[in-house]
Amino acid sequence: MIPLSYLLRFLEEDTPFGDVTSEAVIPEDLEAEAVILAKQDGVIAGLEEAKALFEHFGVKVELKVKDGDEVKKGTVVINLKGNARKILLVERTALNIIGRMSGIATQTRKLVGKVRAVNPKVRVAGTRKTLLKPLDKKAILIGNGEPHRFSLSDAILIKDNHLALVPLEEAIKRAKAFSAYKIVEVEVESLEDALKAAKAGADVIMLDNMTPGQIKEVLEALKRDRLRDKVKIEVSGGITEENIQDYAKLDIDVISLGALTHSVKNFDVSLEILH
Repeated sequence: MIPLSYLLRFLEEDTPFGDVTSEAVIPEDLEAEAVILAKQDGVIAGLEEAKALFEHFGVKVELKVKDGDEVKKGTVVINLKGNARKILLVERTALNIIGRMSGIATQTRKLVGKVRAVNPKVRVAGTRKTLLKPLDKKAILIGNGEPHRFSLSDAILIKDNHLALVPLEEAIKRAKAFSAYKIVEVEVESLEDALKAAKAGADVIMLDNMTPGQIKEVLEALKRDRLRDKVKIEVSGGITEENIQDYAKLDIDVISLGALTHSVKNFDVSLEILH
C-alpha cells in the first residue's frame, strides 16, 4: 500500500484552500451515495489508493472489484456513501489516480501477453521515466510487468553519459569494487561494447536502440565466446506494441519500455452521484 501521506499531497495540491464550489453550493451536512464506474474495458488499478483517500475523509467505501481485475465497460468498481462535500472533495484526485494506474496496468498486461505468446521466459519492465514512481511502479506490477529500478539507489546502471567520462571496462571494474551486493548493468549500443561488458563482468547488458537483427548478432557472438550464460540481456529503445514480438522471439531476458509510463493513455473512469 502506498503511504497515505504521499497520496494526500495530490489532494493538497488540488484543494489548497478547500473546494469552494461545494462549500458554496452543497449543504454542509448533506449525505450522498455514489459509484465509480469503468467506462472502458481493461485492467483496473488504483482502487486501494482511492479507498484510502475517501476513508481518510470519513466516506464509507465498498470495493466491488480488486486491483488487477479485468473489468468491462460499465462495471461499478467502487460504492461510496458519506458526506457529499467530502465525496466531491476527493473525486477528481481519486479518478486521476485510478485512471493513470489502470491505463498503465492495462497496457502492461497487453504487452506482457504479446511477449509471453512467443517467449514465456522474457519479462516486460518499465523504466525510471516518470515523476510518479510509487503509483506507476505499482501499476506495472499489477499489469504483471517488472518495475525495474525504483530509484538511482537500487542498482548500478552504467549509461552512455557515465561512459563518456569513464571507459567501459574501468567503469565496470569500479562498480564491482564499489559493492558486492548490487547488480551491475551496463548500457551498450554496439556488438563490440557488448562483448567488452560481458568480459569485464557485467551482470546485465542492456542493448540500447538496436534492431532485432543487430541483437541477434550480439547474442551469437556472446554464445560463440561462451559468455551468453554469464549475463542477462535486456533490450530497450525503439520498441513498440507493433514490433515487440520481433524482439521477444530472440534469446533475451528482459524488454524495458519507458512508454509504459511516459506515454500512458488514461483509463476512462467516472464518479456518479446516485442520490
